[in-house]
Amino acid sequence: MSGNILGKISKERTMSAVVLVIVALAAILPGGLLLALTLYVVSVIGFLELTKACGVRERDVSGDYGKRNMLEWAGIGCITLYYGVTYLVQDTSYAMPLVILMLIVLMFVYVFGFSKYHANQVMNTYFSLIYAPVMLSFVFLTRQLENGIYLVWMIFISSWISDTCAYLVGVMIGKHKLAPVLSPKKSIEGAVGGVLGAAAVGALFGAYLDRALFLEHFAVLLAIVGGVGSVISQVGDLAASAIKRNHEIKDYGKLIPGHGGIMDRFDSVIFTAPITYFLIIMLGNI
Repeated sequence: MSGNILGKISKERTMSAVVLVIVALAAILPGGLLLALTLYVVSVIGFLELTKACGVRERDVSGDYGKRNMLEWAGIGCITLYYGVTYLVQDTSYAMPLVILMLIVLMFVYVFGFSKYHANQVMNTYFSLIYAPVMLSFVFLTRQLENGIYLVWMIFISSWISDTCAYLVGVMIGKHKLAPVLSPKKSIEGAVGGVLGAAAVGALFGAYLDRALFLEHFAVLLAIVGGVGSVISQVGDLAASAIKRNHEIKDYGKLIPGHGGIMDRFDSVIFTAPITYFLIIMLGNI
């Protein structure tokens, strides 16, 4: 019986992964409005998963979540404004004013809804806005860079390829625990393997781009992006696990069969997206 259950879960994970890849290709290749809208929807879902996990939306006596509260609705409004401006401007020049505006909007809800909401709910709502929507927006911003149709894939190489390499190396030679409390199966050897694997794949991808685009710097640049991004992605993975442990939940949601919610599947991508963008901006001329 257990074998059948494991087989079903594995099949669900595989099918979900295939669907996610197809959706990613369909949104990222054309970029522009389609990608912005896709990320907007994903961000809203991720935001609501986090607000539920972090206690912004409280449970009733039966343990079920109630209706969305004003903090969540204000957050959705902030996400809508943020993505609208990000799509129109397509750089980070308005990011800081918008992030500050988000806090002010939430404080309005807090002040005029006092004492309906606790300060912790406000802080967790703000955290949820930055964690998922703002950080995910860098997928769009990276895609809009020069040669972004190619460079944006480094976000996924730094996260998903890193995760695969870390798993394979960990299974083969992993002996020393990386974070025994949060993730007992992860090893230091696997983590190093993930960094080296992502850097190697980044270098190969960069070498291909140098040849295809008649350039000379992508191999080194993408090796650095892959390696650094892998470190950050592994921290992102563990951070998402830590939040779940703190709040005693198994998954953030049930949207993606075999994976959980948006935050379960994109936890590392959320961290690698801004790092990839800024590394490319800062090191693009090496």
